[in-house]
Amino acid sequence: MVSKNIVLLKWYNFFYDFRPYEAIAVLYYAQVTGSFALGLAIFSIASIAAMIFEVPTGVLSDRMGRRKTVIFGSFTSVIALSFYALGGSFIMLAMGAVFNGLTRAFLSGNNDALLYDTLKQEGKTDTFAEKLGKVSSMFEVGLGVSALLAAGLALISLQAVVIASVIPQVICALIALKFIEPKVHTEKIEENIFAHLKEALLAFKNNLKLRKLSLAYVLDYALEEAYFQFKPAFIATLWPTWALGISRAIDNLLGFLGYHYAGKIVQRFGALQTLFTQYIIGRIILFVAAGFPTIASPVLQNINAFFFGVGATASGDLLHKEFTDKQRATMGSLNSLAGSLMFAVTMFGVGLIADQIGPASTILILALLSISVIVIYGNLFKKHRT
Repeated sequence: MVSKNIVLLKWYNFFYDFRPYEAIAVLYYAQVTGSFALGLAIFSIASIAAMIFEVPTGVLSDRMGRRKTVIFGSFTSVIALSFYALGGSFIMLAMGAVFNGLTRAFLSGNNDALLYDTLKQEGKTDTFAEKLGKVSSMFEVGLGVSALLAAGLALISLQAVVIASVIPQVICALIALKFIEPKVHTEKIEENIFAHLKEALLAFKNNLKLRKLSLAYVLDYALEEAYFQFKPAFIATLWPTWALGISRAIDNLLGFLGYHYAGKIVQRFGALQTLFTQYIIGRIILFVAAGFPTIASPVLQNINAFFFGVGATASGDLLHKEFTDKQRATMGSLNSLAGSLMFAVTMFGVGLIADQIGPASTILILALLSISVIVIYGNLFKKHRT
């Protein structure tokens, strides 16, 4: 029966990312708060909240189980989107951001761990990359369909787009109740929370490859997420507002294909080579699109979505091979904690810079900073390719 978790995860991911507001979030926040700096601060608040809750929720997942954790995360997501939908002030958006950060903390290390534990119970962990890619591809389907909905609702108002984002989160809460706890978590973990956390930290200390992978993950998450969330502001300088949903839908279609075929690509070329190569290609595309902005730039940027899906799957596969079974969710949460902190700082800085030099130049700065990730992946490929 535990195998039904995989099917449930696909539908859960679809409805979780069925968020029409994502296509226009940066514009909606700026509209409510009156500036890019304050608007993008909402993203930072969500990341800070996620940072605060990451480790406690990761430990909760390892100690109490994956099913309970995803249920908690689903209900906090409903609360978060409700605050966003009410809008009206910076305070309301900030409250939504806090609950959104809590949701991300609940789910960040937990759901991949749920998939891995499910496959381990079935003796199929060798298929993790393939299953992770296909399950994660449903995020992109949900985002893509919801982005098309956003294109239509934006003609009414930006707030209407956000209101429509609440219902899918309610559906997620109902799906979460149907998950089955893998047997690996039917036995209680006897040690206290601090001993459990200490073991997770020691695993990082004793594994050089894991530290490098984690550093690359943290930097990549912060820079890639900042770019993704800010990109609509750049596109809005080239395309009409209603077309933002169409651009995001194309992103999600290509992201779906990237995730869907990532398992085969990783199997063919290896996870590290895949990760290193896709990141270089993606940065070249970004430099061209933002360095020479034209009406075709958003379409060129869309290509990066395919490489994102492939790279995220390869990264997840490599990390979970290094994580320990007992601290799997906690270790994932520690990485997410560092990523959230870095993203919070990056996103607020992006807002301040964008108010001064504009969207295109801001994206170029993000692209330049991302060269650091290429250096780390290059070192990993050179020294740890086996």
